[in-house]
Amino acid sequence: MATQRTQAAASHNSNSVLSEDKIDAIELLTQDHRNVEDLFEQYESLSERAFASKKKLAQKICLELTKHATAEEEIFYPAVRQANRKNADTIDEATVEHASAKELIAQILAMEPSEDLYDAKVKVLSEQIKHHVKEEEGEMFPQARDAKLDLASLGAQIAARKTEITLPEPSQH
Repeated sequence: MATQRTQAAASHNSNSVLSEDKIDAIELLTQDHRNVEDLFEQYESLSERAFASKKKLAQKICLELTKHATAEEEIFYPAVRQANRKNADTIDEATVEHASAKELIAQILAMEPSEDLYDAKVKVLSEQIKHHVKEEEGEMFPQARDAKLDLASLGAQIAARKTEITLPEPSQH
C-alpha cells in the first residue's frame, strides 16, 4: 500500500512539478523545502575548518531561501489570504518568521565562515526553517488546497518569479 502511494505521489510529482506549463504551487514550495533541508544537511556534514565549502553552501542556502520567501510573500501568501480570511493569522506568523530568517540571512552573508557565531547562525536559521516548514506544510498548505486556489497558475507565477530573484547585497558592518 505504501509503495503504491509512493508511486502515485512520484507520478503526480513528475506530472505537476516537472511539467513547465502545469506546476502545482504547493508541490513546488514543498520541493523547495526538501531542497533546503538537503542543503542544511550538507552544511552540517562539513568539517569545522571547511571554510570555502561552508561559504559556498551557506550562500546557496541563503539564495534558495530568499527566492522561496520572496515568491511566497508576493504571490502565494496574498492568494491564500484572499481565498479565506480565516488564514490571516497563519499567514501573519509566516511573514514574521520570514522577516526573522531574512535578518539571519543578511548577517550570514555579511560574515566569513571563520568568524565567531557563523556556524551558530546557520544552525539557528536551519532550526527556524524547520519550524516554519512544519507549520506551512501542516497548516497553510492544507488551507490553500481547501480554498480551491488555482495552484497550477500560482505555481507558474512562483516559478517565474523565483528566476528573477537574487541575493541582497551584504551590508557593511
